[in-house]
Amino acid sequence: MQFQWEWLCLSILLLSSVSEESEDSEVEVEDFDVDQGKSSMEILYKTPMPTGEVYFTETFDDGKLSGWVLSQTKQEDSHEDTAKYEGRWEIEQLKENAVPGDRGLVMKSVAKHHAISAMLTKPFVFDSKPLIIQYEVNFQDGIDCGGAYVKLLSKSDDLNLEYFHDKTSYTIMFGPDKCGEDYKLHFIFRHKHPITGEYEEKHAKRPDVDLKKIYSDKKTHLYTLGTLLKPDDMFEVLIDQAVVSKGSLLEDMVPPVNPPKEIEDPNDKKPEDWDERAKIPDPNAVKPDDWNENEPLKIEDPDAVKPEGWLDDEPKYIPDPKAEKPGDWDEDMDGEWEAAQIPNPKCETAPGCETWERPMMNNPNYKGKWKPPMIENPNYQGIWNPQKIPNPDYFEDPHPFQMTPVVAIGLELWCMTADVYFDNFVICSEKEVADRWAAGGWGVKKLVASANEPGMFTQLLTAADEHPWLWLLYIFTLALPVGLGVLFCWPSKKIDDDGNCKKPVAKPITKGELEQDMEGKDELGKISEDAGEDEGEEEEEEENETAEGSLEEGNKSVSEDEMKEADESTGSGDGPTKSVRKRRVRKD
Repeated sequence: MQFQWEWLCLSILLLSSVSEESEDSEVEVEDFDVDQGKSSMEILYKTPMPTGEVYFTETFDDGKLSGWVLSQTKQEDSHEDTAKYEGRWEIEQLKENAVPGDRGLVMKSVAKHHAISAMLTKPFVFDSKPLIIQYEVNFQDGIDCGGAYVKLLSKSDDLNLEYFHDKTSYTIMFGPDKCGEDYKLHFIFRHKHPITGEYEEKHAKRPDVDLKKIYSDKKTHLYTLGTLLKPDDMFEVLIDQAVVSKGSLLEDMVPPVNPPKEIEDPNDKKPEDWDERAKIPDPNAVKPDDWNENEPLKIEDPDAVKPEGWLDDEPKYIPDPKAEKPGDWDEDMDGEWEAAQIPNPKCETAPGCETWERPMMNNPNYKGKWKPPMIENPNYQGIWNPQKIPNPDYFEDPHPFQMTPVVAIGLELWCMTADVYFDNFVICSEKEVADRWAAGGWGVKKLVASANEPGMFTQLLTAADEHPWLWLLYIFTLALPVGLGVLFCWPSKKIDDDGNCKKPVAKPITKGELEQDMEGKDELGKISEDAGEDEGEEEEEEENETAEGSLEEGNKSVSEDEMKEADESTGSGDGPTKSVRKRRVRKD
């Protein structure tokens, strides 16, 4: 029974884990307006509208690039033929899981430079409010090499969007980027040196998550960057509203914002007598007299014996007897013709061919070149490092969040795959505004994509094609309920050790035994009439049970004459001997 309970607990755990995975795969979305008279797939899409203070929004649902400016310049430090920003942009619906009325900006050209930008509704100044950047990307055809990141362009007196290029000053760069098997999610901000005034890029550390899926699943993903209020100077990076990376602008950027207080003295040099050797050869050690450095590492095995049947005179390879000289073979041009070599068929049945040589073995006398043993160096001074001096360029920026104000947003990209889809840009300061904006755009796309996904059975087959080992899990999962059903539901034989549950088998009785039994019943009946009704019934049942249980004793107490008379009476009948079943008669 304990074994059965263990199997039951194991099955419950497995089934619960499977159900949890299926529940996790379900999509949680907010309520949207759906036309009840039509299919559940036909969602009444409404262009998202900002619900609070925003610095920039764009949905492209009107089909126009209003406010967007195409770059008319070319990329610096590039070849003349490829430096121009000739990449084409279009406003289109998604190829798959399109939502009627919803459109986005699509990068159409392959192996071309693309550049497009737009001014913010109002500049964003990094003071007391946090910054949130959010937009959608869909790699509709996957991606081999290219980016889909955005740049927040810095405030500048000479900023001209028609001349937006790769060297245009920006404050923040954020978004996905991939080339080959290198999957990135950029968060870069340009920090201004408070002393020199020069800018330096600070890169956030890579997320500790697998980003491969977002580049290949052909689904719309939501990218969000949030920098929090000072004095924390924290940041968060989210994909599909799930945090994939977070940290501090002071501690989790490479290189760090604030330089070290001390640096190594560039003019300090290691002394010539500085000894960095932790161990040295023992100067007092002497090579032993019996140490022979001339002994080889391998020697011939003296105990080896040539196998019987070895063919010393047969070569391993012979000319192919079936080979024929080509008719167009010119010995003057091609040289003397020789047939191709093939393995000697005689060597296939023999232990070997050609001259037999003894196999090599390790030389037991080999010691190699003698070296003195190593000892601790008494003059060891450790690894030399230059001395530290105060960093002349040291500064401390306690709040790197106070970056250069931004006035525009731009896409300056190059990609080897076409039809990269962008949609629903928003720049704001309140998380609630960004979440509501995402619900009206990305949330609808997610709902439609989830409804159009194949059924569970199809997904299981697809997963098994990618990972064949899943077939074993499927078979085990299907066989487990069947095995448990057989284990718990199959009827088992009940065995009672005391034998009380075994019913006595009715044995045939003779006519004399039946008459004697009936006489006993009459006597019992008389006694029961004198006793009370309740006691009579109980005694009658007890006596009847006693009479039933003592049939064998009655058989033994019958006299020999009665046994003979019974045998004669039963034997004189015309038919075969009949067994008479005794019935207990209860007197009312």
